[in-house]
Amino acid sequence: MELKGTAASPGIGIGRVTVVEEPDLAYTSRTVEDTAAEIERFNAAIAGYVAYTNAQADTMREQVGEKEAEILTGHVVMISDPFMQGEMTKLIEGGACAEDALVQICEMFATMFEASGDELTMQRATDVRDVKAGVLAELLNKRPVDIGALPQGTVIVTHDLTPSMTAGIRPGIIAAVVTETGGLTSHSAILARAMELPAVLSVPAACTTLSDGDLLIVNGSAGTVAVNPDEEALAAAREAQEAYAAEKAELAKFVGCRSMTADGTQVELFANIGKPEDATGAMEKDAEGIGLFRTEFLFMDKPTVPTEDEQFEAYKKAALICKGKPVIIRTLDIGGDKEVPCLGMEKEENPFLGFRAIRYCLAREDLYRTQLRALLRASAFGDIRIMVPLVTCVDELTAVKALIKRYMLEFDQEGIAYDSEIKVGIMVETPAAAMMADVLAEEADFFSIGTNDLTGYTMCADRGNEKVRYLYSTYNPAVLRSIKRVIEEGNKAGILVGMCGEAAADPMLVPLWIAFGLGEYSVSATSVLATRKQISLWTKAEAEELAERVMQLKTATEVADLLQESMR
Repeated sequence: MELKGTAASPGIGIGRVTVVEEPDLAYTSRTVEDTAAEIERFNAAIAGYVAYTNAQADTMREQVGEKEAEILTGHVVMISDPFMQGEMTKLIEGGACAEDALVQICEMFATMFEASGDELTMQRATDVRDVKAGVLAELLNKRPVDIGALPQGTVIVTHDLTPSMTAGIRPGIIAAVVTETGGLTSHSAILARAMELPAVLSVPAACTTLSDGDLLIVNGSAGTVAVNPDEEALAAAREAQEAYAAEKAELAKFVGCRSMTADGTQVELFANIGKPEDATGAMEKDAEGIGLFRTEFLFMDKPTVPTEDEQFEAYKKAALICKGKPVIIRTLDIGGDKEVPCLGMEKEENPFLGFRAIRYCLAREDLYRTQLRALLRASAFGDIRIMVPLVTCVDELTAVKALIKRYMLEFDQEGIAYDSEIKVGIMVETPAAAMMADVLAEEADFFSIGTNDLTGYTMCADRGNEKVRYLYSTYNPAVLRSIKRVIEEGNKAGILVGMCGEAAADPMLVPLWIAFGLGEYSVSATSVLATRKQISLWTKAEAEELAERVMQLKTATEVADLLQESMR
């Protein structure tokens, strides 16, 4: 029998199942009369949870790293938030028991995050529920299973691999992880990758389908779980384990190397991040800078708009972590498809073509002023560059540059330091921007091609819609022609042209980007070394020869077939 799920953490694990059940957190709802005593009980539970979680964070910090420990310390920050605690306390003062107050407020926040439509923000719902479960366990005097006591070669099968559960994993003991929930950006996936644990997530009914003692082959690269395999399958899996280990050793040779083609054409290889703490992991994976820092996280999980100082500290933190390496920060890219309570945005019938990103920011100068001033202040601490999303016309870029100039004059009067030569570039992610690349290149200091949206807008296809997903392909000649034009026009104008969409790390497409003259690749931190290796396998001439053949093709299928045949 073979089960399928999401390939979340690469590698192959072979071992015996232990189904890890979450503690029973059922309780009886009740009305309390002694509210003062209930508040005291509630506060004691929070204190116990904070102490327990901080201890787990210390363990994770020692075994895995600071970045992963920050997931747990983030849970402490969340439950310690005065607003969240205040709302819970109000309910208890009104007669609710501590359990009801905790569940009601946590679910309110979780529902809000789930409605955002943004994958990274939706992860916050999982965080809130993990916090809820942890505090409930304190209130009910229950503790989760001790993962550290499991025998060597165990495959953990559970509903969700929570950060608190992961803290108990001892390196080299657990063979793999299988969960019923979680996606590529979930903390389950992030932590499994950090611990180099093969993991397959979102396997339906894994906890009931699998039993303690079952022998599994967990292929975290392919997203498959073989149940009680025969000897032939086990032998093949062990060979695959050896091949994977050899590939990892091969990639390790590229640590500290320059990113360049086989004939010496040098490019820049950056990483994408979603919050300042992620910069640590990017640097650890040998990224040469940050090519996309999404700033939406600052707005998504707050009841109020973040202040200039709060934003400044976040941007400054990323700059300091990167120690002078470029940090390209995208200004607020948000629209009617993402629910952000602190902004009070109206729902739109067609949000992807509506009041979003730079359009929204220019109409909300109060909001944009705060962000741009914070970015300028942070630029005094590193090589920060400002990137404007969803640009469709030159007027939008010139308007942003005029605002930046105005805020620079304000800082001159206030005596605040900033980088007077800060670079301002744009995301090229609309057909309009691609067609006007020559004109936009006269105003922008750099381009970054957002292949995800450029593909969607060019093909008029939502990749989340199963009925039209067949149209969504960066291999489509129309998309490739747009990308080629953007790179050529940017290079002609003498500005750096980068790419921050998923296609930047696609090994089949790398030779095309080399041929087109792409100067900067921004990929996930875990893809840095693999992309560097792929770039090193091609000379410029070889890539151009392949690109010439590709650009004569008529369909995405033909392109994909030829690129697959040419893979190195």
